[in-house]
Amino acid sequence: MSAAPPFPGLDGLLTLSRREGVDIRPTLLRVLTDLYVQASAHSADEERQFVELTSRLIDEVDDATRAAVRARLSIYPATPVQILDKFGLRRADPHHPMPAASPIPAPASPTPSVKIPTEAELRMAASLAMRPNDAAEISDMFFAASASERAQILHNLQETPLKAAARIPSARAARAIHILEMAAFAEDVENFTLELGDALILPTRIAAQVVDDAGGEPLACAMRALEMSGSAFQRILMFLNPEAGASVNYVYRLSRLYDRLSERSALVILAAWRGSTMAVARAKYRSSLYDDERQRVRAAAAQTRPAVQPGSAPAIRTHKS
Repeated sequence: MSAAPPFPGLDGLLTLSRREGVDIRPTLLRVLTDLYVQASAHSADEERQFVELTSRLIDEVDDATRAAVRARLSIYPATPVQILDKFGLRRADPHHPMPAASPIPAPASPTPSVKIPTEAELRMAASLAMRPNDAAEISDMFFAASASERAQILHNLQETPLKAAARIPSARAARAIHILEMAAFAEDVENFTLELGDALILPTRIAAQVVDDAGGEPLACAMRALEMSGSAFQRILMFLNPEAGASVNYVYRLSRLYDRLSERSALVILAAWRGSTMAVARAKYRSSLYDDERQRVRAAAAQTRPAVQPGSAPAIRTHKS
């Protein structure tokens, strides 16, 4: 029995890149390097996996990617010796220490294991079109992420080549902002949700998920997609949900996020929300059609062929006396 590959799905991702004509190897090497240097220390197994995969990719990427990864690893104190040799960097020893950045303080919690990016996460950084299934995964990943992870996702989306949703027409956005502010002042969550879904062309299910999210980051994305001012967004935070709006930390945290949030990141998330509804619809109709075909086959099987077909019985002749 052969051993399981250290990074499941790698061969599939490389096959995907060849089939679709997009070289995903530079993106994969950059992502893996970024994930590796986030932790100050690694287990022997994590180091072995990183060395094995990185060694394969270093010789297969362009010079710009190789230089960027080399620069990141040259100042990382825990870069494996094999990778230092691969890049022609000096080994760290007591007599000739390798210049390095200030040591990264050890985290209070145990060092997390290296998380291998999914195909949808790689699509967020690669020049690939956002398919409905990928949009659904990006949307689900954003809603399931923590506050810090959501901020990082939004930051990364600013530079991603993924196609963003079209801007909301200024007249429609202005009217929506006026209605949303009035609904927030009245604490009318239902009408606020309906207007949000109508303005952003979102189904009620997604609009409600955006409004009801406890973290508030999805609501910030929705308001940024409408180009709402920062002061208006603060008023929405304070009045729409008075219990949450009474928290200074809640309003301050989301206000800072909103100030840094780019319109492009918000529109890419909006595109993911819209695309995720297509994935749900496809799955729904596929299941329905499959059930129809199954019922049709059952009905056909239930029809039995008559034992004696018309005209197959022998003719009975009568003789006159």
